[in-house]
Amino acid sequence: MRAAADRFGDRTAYIAQRVGLPWADGLTITYRDLDRVSDEVAAGLSRLGIGPANRVALVLPPGPEYLLAYLAIAKLGAVTAGVNDRLTVEERSAVIGRCDPALVLAAPGLETDIAPCITIPRADVLTTVLGPVRVDERPPTPTLPHDRDVAIVFTSGTTGVPKGARYGTRQLACITTTDIGDAWDLGGRTFTGTSFAHLGFMTKLPGNLRRGGVNFIMERWRADDALELLADQRMTTVAGVPTQIALMLRRPDFERHDLSSVQYIVVGGGPVTPGLAEEARRRFGAKLQTRYSCTEAGIGLGTGFDDPEEDAVVSVGRPHPVVTLAIRNADDPADPSDRAIGEIGEVCLRSDACMHGYWDDAEATRAAFTADGFVRTGDLGYVDDRGRVRLVGRSKEMYVRGGYNVYPVEVEAVLSQHPAVAAVALVPRPDPVMGEIGVAVVVTRAGSPRPTLATLREFAASSVAPYKLPEAIHFVDALPLTAMEKLDRRALAVEVTATGTDR
Repeated sequence: MRAAADRFGDRTAYIAQRVGLPWADGLTITYRDLDRVSDEVAAGLSRLGIGPANRVALVLPPGPEYLLAYLAIAKLGAVTAGVNDRLTVEERSAVIGRCDPALVLAAPGLETDIAPCITIPRADVLTTVLGPVRVDERPPTPTLPHDRDVAIVFTSGTTGVPKGARYGTRQLACITTTDIGDAWDLGGRTFTGTSFAHLGFMTKLPGNLRRGGVNFIMERWRADDALELLADQRMTTVAGVPTQIALMLRRPDFERHDLSSVQYIVVGGGPVTPGLAEEARRRFGAKLQTRYSCTEAGIGLGTGFDDPEEDAVVSVGRPHPVVTLAIRNADDPADPSDRAIGEIGEVCLRSDACMHGYWDDAEATRAAFTADGFVRTGDLGYVDDRGRVRLVGRSKEMYVRGGYNVYPVEVEAVLSQHPAVAAVALVPRPDPVMGEIGVAVVVTRAGSPRPTLATLREFAASSVAPYKLPEAIHFVDALPLTAMEKLDRRALAVEVTATGTDR
């Protein structure tokens, strides 16, 4: 932060959206402002007793309040625990209780009574940002160990109470070097589209400061706003999770926006179906890059813009140079042997970007790593004959039909290419004969008639085995998402079991 302020001074660093106002009236923050205001917040937090190794939980929406608090906490050598503001009261309480913070900074209506808490109202001018914890003085400059914790990043919690992955200076340095090397002043204009508690913001902030570009903070991501930003600011790159890319493409006025400046699409945070990959590349008229990792691994695999176009459609690419990949026996974590080419196993990753472990959960930490130090991602996949990793699903998502394993992502990759399908998920439903059968949950493409089960089965029959084909169909207006913008398969399974199918 200090170096960025010295280099870039009064250059605009962030513009924060204020709902109902045009971007021109957003809250503008320079690189010098970031350094100065985070100093004042650090001084105020120090007065409240926050110092090295203390944990401060942030329950704040994306905005300057979260950004500046994170910088201030880091300057004190304390640890930021990011809490997604979109979680329910019960979920927030579970996360806050797990990290046991010395202090919680929460937006109005998101306060907690299980730890000391200060309400942080949204500010419309820089002079009042984080006013309740800000003083006009220099903060202390503690002597800090070289390798220390900086952030706790919570998992999505789709399989239980979220766990807090510990990230420190070592991991952030590795991620920054992987992203931009030792470069400064790369410039560019980008916008944020996910919770600041997400792995992306929490671990990539150092790299963003080094770039010296302009970052637009969307208080709440909306497809219309994202398209307007891309067009108005002549941005060259559109980045987001697969759901966000799909929602932009589904806007009826998509073609109205002048997106000729967009040259690159970067998609991460979940697998991209071939149908979505092809449509995104065609309609944006841009090159596509996919990125794959998990909360515990920090970084992982990806495709390059110069790779064959097919790579980003059928795979999640190859390991980054600093990452070691292993495909292990998912049923026996103690088995150190790698699966053969084409053989399905659990994707495991090892690098200096991997978390230190989970906060205050030694048992879960042991389960998250192999004996030789690889993070077990929980994703199932295989390496093909070109060295690319192809995902077939989560280990906990696999279901068994009549004694045969079915991996939903494998089937979804085919069904997503049907011209009437805008989005699709395959979820299991109990069956008295087969044990479980697959139900295709479908969002129909605008202007297309609903596909029948028979047409979907016929469409996919040449690509997947008969036992993998869906045996029922259920239509929804949109697929449910978790607070981390990932497909909520658990909610889908409950809905399908409770409501049955359309036919």
